[in-house]
Amino acid sequence: MKSRPSASLVRVDRRLSTPLFRQVYQRVRNAVLDGTLPPGARLPSSRSLAGQLSIARGTIELAYALLADEGYVAGMRRTGTTVNAGLSRKSMSPGNGRRSYGRLAELGHEFVRPMPVRPFQMGLPALDEFPRKLWARLVARRARGLSAIAMVSQDPAGYAPLRQAISGYLAIARGVRCPTDQVLITAGYQGAVGLFARTLLSAGNAVWFENPGYFRARDALTLAGAEIVPVPVDQDGLDVGIAIRRSPRAGLAVVTPSHQCPLGVMLSLPRRLELLAWAAKTGAWIIEDDYDGEFRYHGRPLPALKSLDDAGRVFYAGSFSKVLSPGLRLGYLVVPPSELERFQRVAELFAPSPSLLDQMAVADFMIEGHFARHVKRMRKLYAERRKALISALRMFFGDEIVLDVPLGGMHVIARFAAREDDVAMAACAQRAGLAPLALSLCTTGGLRQSGLLLSFTNIPVEAAEREAQRLRRSLR
Repeated sequence: MKSRPSASLVRVDRRLSTPLFRQVYQRVRNAVLDGTLPPGARLPSSRSLAGQLSIARGTIELAYALLADEGYVAGMRRTGTTVNAGLSRKSMSPGNGRRSYGRLAELGHEFVRPMPVRPFQMGLPALDEFPRKLWARLVARRARGLSAIAMVSQDPAGYAPLRQAISGYLAIARGVRCPTDQVLITAGYQGAVGLFARTLLSAGNAVWFENPGYFRARDALTLAGAEIVPVPVDQDGLDVGIAIRRSPRAGLAVVTPSHQCPLGVMLSLPRRLELLAWAAKTGAWIIEDDYDGEFRYHGRPLPALKSLDDAGRVFYAGSFSKVLSPGLRLGYLVVPPSELERFQRVAELFAPSPSLLDQMAVADFMIEGHFARHVKRMRKLYAERRKALISALRMFFGDEIVLDVPLGGMHVIARFAAREDDVAMAACAQRAGLAPLALSLCTTGGLRQSGLLLSFTNIPVEAAEREAQRLRRSLR
């Protein structure tokens, strides 16, 4: 067994917007990849490292858990946390870091084992209710009839029948009217973010971003060189007035107007109009992330911000991850006519559309009416599961928690009056096999909000009390 490395390998900078747990994760991962931490090397204990860095122990445990999930480290009860001994010295040696990171999947099945779905895990639809037999039939039918031409050539903008089906669906369900050629198929929402970054952004461009907001998109834009301008969110959504005062000449605003991520509030009509007027006046762009707009439990789903966009300043991004499966990595982007040629060119060079077979299956799923029926069924199922979980949480926690229950979406927020370190709480729950997300990880700068994001989609009604009780026990 290798001796424990110095904790000086891991440093954190509180001035950065990157959460502390992610800074620890990145430092250790990079040290493994460049060979500074060889296979078998022991890491400082979470208690020791937390003390040396003057941060919460739960922050270190969360970073270690992420490293373990990705195969970089292995947790051992007696000997502590070590760099995974199965990583070859050659592949992890200095100079091979970039290559080895891209080839982790080739080092053995133990590094790519699928992780089980855990209660409260965010970002997943009800996988137990996915129509597997129907999906298998659609895929098999398409696979049997796949032509030789289709196997070697496809439109970089995506499969035309799927784009047409999306265009029709958006006109009916979201109030967005766009011709088929304005729809580009992307590798999920992150694929759309990549297109924005390459096409709309230059280093140093100011970007309005909701605070709290979706941290993966924020991190991606930061990596692309954007200057993130955190904008507070209240009961009416993004505060456009504050955003204008902070950065009136920003070139881009990223918003989740129908169901704010993660707070779940709706961008009010006055603020929608104010946001659109600002973009039209300054020539800025707006990215509307409509990540789970289908799931609203009181009244009809709200029209999209794009439906009010007379000036052509809004890019509308949607995804099949929350409705069907994140494993498909399928999303779509509605591009304003003025930018269509540029985006198509960038997509062709840097981000061609995903698997043709998956696109064909999703197109059939929509065209044959399965998609609309599936959404309707999931909306009813989620309403039942949400109600059951809320009741169970109130039963076991009582006055200890305040629940934020949005009108739609796939999660609720539990706020604890007597506890502020939500990262530590999330780490305790993860050790018990649960997977809530700390709300503070979605915030950046200034006063951080605290709470746990709890998804109800994969907790059946009959299991709600059991999982609420497990969460209660884990936090003791």
